[in-house]
Amino acid sequence: MKKSVVFLYLILFAHMLWATELAETLQTYQADYGALRRLYTNSLTDEYFSRFQQFHQKYLEDLEKVNYSALSEDGKIDYVLFRNYLEKELAELEIDQASFDEISEVLAFSKPLEEFYQGRRRAEKPEPQQLAASWNEVAKQVDEQLKNLASAPKYDSWQKADLAASAVESMAKVTGEAYSYYYDFDPMFTWWMPEPWKKLNDSMMAYAQALREHYSNSVKDDGSGIIGKPIGRAALEKQLAFEMIAYSPEELIAEAEKQFAWCEKEMLKASNELGYGDDWKAALEMVKETYFPAGDWPGEVIRLAEEATDYVEANDLVTVPPLAKETWRTVMISAERQRISPFFLGGESIQIAYPTSEMSHEDKMMSMRGNNPHFSRATVQHELIPGHHLQQFMNQRHMVHRRMFRTPFWTEGWALYWEFVLWDKDFPRDAKDKVGMLFWRMHRCARIIFSLNYHLEQMTPQECIDLLVDKVGHERANAEAEVRRSFTGGYGPLYQIAYMVGALEFYALRDEVVNEGKMTEKEFHDLILSQNNMPVEILRAKVTGTALKKDHKASWRFLD
Repeated sequence: MKKSVVFLYLILFAHMLWATELAETLQTYQADYGALRRLYTNSLTDEYFSRFQQFHQKYLEDLEKVNYSALSEDGKIDYVLFRNYLEKELAELEIDQASFDEISEVLAFSKPLEEFYQGRRRAEKPEPQQLAASWNEVAKQVDEQLKNLASAPKYDSWQKADLAASAVESMAKVTGEAYSYYYDFDPMFTWWMPEPWKKLNDSMMAYAQALREHYSNSVKDDGSGIIGKPIGRAALEKQLAFEMIAYSPEELIAEAEKQFAWCEKEMLKASNELGYGDDWKAALEMVKETYFPAGDWPGEVIRLAEEATDYVEANDLVTVPPLAKETWRTVMISAERQRISPFFLGGESIQIAYPTSEMSHEDKMMSMRGNNPHFSRATVQHELIPGHHLQQFMNQRHMVHRRMFRTPFWTEGWALYWEFVLWDKDFPRDAKDKVGMLFWRMHRCARIIFSLNYHLEQMTPQECIDLLVDKVGHERANAEAEVRRSFTGGYGPLYQIAYMVGALEFYALRDEVVNEGKMTEKEFHDLILSQNNMPVEILRAKVTGTALKKDHKASWRFLD
């Protein structure tokens, strides 16, 4: 038998070993969801909410018919993950629809446009003369709504105003796509419709622009220029439950304060070793001054990455496939992007922040100081190996049906967990490395403190910035970027707490199995990477062999 055929059989056999009873169902769900998303492209309509609520509810009803007790261990894990996922999707749809219902009156003009783009899906042939007259009337209605807006009560937040504008823009976008489908391919449509469409589109764009400015924000700009949307205690608690975190916001804040106190004690040791006594912020400032010249920095990033990879392999901590080492690469982050991401971003490409010519002198210096080699000793491996790049590489090759269950508590928690492990193993070479690694650990603690307090409406964005500057030692521009990223960068409200909380979950699980001698570090880490993305509490069931109940809810008190 040819070697290629033997290799193919080995691959097929390996996939059989990793298959679970629900793998095909989950793959089908993802295909079905993608097909519906490509059809129902306007997510700000009653049609969209109704269809996707029906879709997820049907999958949940079918899942409940599965004989749970007959499933294998991995099948039960998939069941619990999928049930939690569907319940979360339905809950979020309900919240999103409630928000949409609050502004849906802005689409009072839209029924003829919905009928048009829905008919386009099956290439229904329009009657252009009638359609032109209809669109002319719709444009007049939009103009009338714009005229009446001046006397209408303002929305109570910029988010609501933005959603109203987005609803109008989405309607214009899907209508324009359908218009382009007929234009130039239907001669009569092409003769009748260009002018009515131009008038209608101009009217909708003017209306959307006015809507976006039609608010009186109940959350005032505190001077930071950052206005997010605190979600409140009830929403925080719901999201923590879906993420399988069995702690209240206050308990997590208390843990972050405890972790921060540990960091300060270690920082004082390093500061004294460097000759700065208890003035650890002076030691921090000295470390910031070790920055590399702008053109030389990417080369040092490569060296740090290869050093970390060599370390985990030499110490037999985790399996690193040769192709994973070969395929990562570097990208530089633009000046504009650095306003939100002033450090590294990672994965298969490690994205490097460093000054560009268009930055002011002050911003250039803050970028270089904030990305010095001792700070970066913790973050380069966080982004590449054994962090995000190795994660993503393995996720594409093991239990791929579980990739839909992605959670930052697994993704970011794993990468920060390695900073814990490497610290314990004396990976920092000297006190300057310790200062750099502790800076980032303090930063992760501060993220829990400021993000949860912000969403509990106990802190303002400016107070969050001041916390990062005064308590952690950030450059102010970098602190502003971090807070802007947290509240206006498109991240979920729990994303920033997921680094430290997820790391503590992995660390507690490691203590439970590795430190108790139940498996080696390499076995533990390889097992985690073989299971793909999921809440760490569910992963714990696999690692420890703990049986999951069909209706499993968050219960693991890993901090206790």
